[in-house]
Amino acid sequence: MVATPAWPPKSAPRLFVPGPLAEGASVPIEGGQAHYLAKVMRVAAGDAVVLCDDQTGEWLAEVSATGKRDVTLTVVRRLREREAVPDFWLCAALIKKDRFDLVLEKATELGVGAIRPVLTRRCVADKLNPERARTIVTEAAEQCARTALPALAEPVKLEALLRDWPEGRRLYFADEEGGVPAAAAFAGHDGPAALLVGPEGGFDDTERAAIRAHPAAVAITLGPRILRAETAAIGGTALWMGTRGDWG
Repeated sequence: MVATPAWPPKSAPRLFVPGPLAEGASVPIEGGQAHYLAKVMRVAAGDAVVLCDDQTGEWLAEVSATGKRDVTLTVVRRLREREAVPDFWLCAALIKKDRFDLVLEKATELGVGAIRPVLTRRCVADKLNPERARTIVTEAAEQCARTALPALAEPVKLEALLRDWPEGRRLYFADEEGGVPAAAAFAGHDGPAALLVGPEGGFDDTERAAIRAHPAAVAITLGPRILRAETAAIGGTALWMGTRGDWG
């Protein structure tokens, strides 16, 4: 007797789509997502697709029709509620495009609630393509089975970030000149938090003084080695997730 394969299969493709989704809803897929389903994954009528809408959670859908440029899905049932996202922001200075792409991808995989790009005096980049950044974040969330997307802000100058900093949110400042060991600092605060990481070359003296003078800021060290900007952002985020986030 031949065993009936599990449905949906674990290999079912995943997509983020506009919501809110609901049982029985018809979802048209066009553009790059339709190309991915039809040409890369080669879905056919009856195949399973997992959908997320960043609002209501994760849903099982079934391919109901495929065309030359579009695919139509029908929502079958909800699989999971939208995940609870740790209240953690990554405030990372803009760096070279390929390296900042890595920061966007890994921060999303690690589960951050928001990514806030920062402009500093030593930034080698001063622009961020919002469409490209959103695509990287979305694809990373799909790959690691997240049901929520991090909020992605427009780049803001450091002065404005500090001026408008919300009351009650701790600002951990990764200072290459030293500070409280990061793990100890993270463990000592149970509440909304953020990690501020500088660009290649770090913050200048004026910026460092302004950050240290901010009432929400706590200077931390990420160890005895000099880290690249992207390594500091990813490593610091992972450490916070292991200490105060949802890795426990």
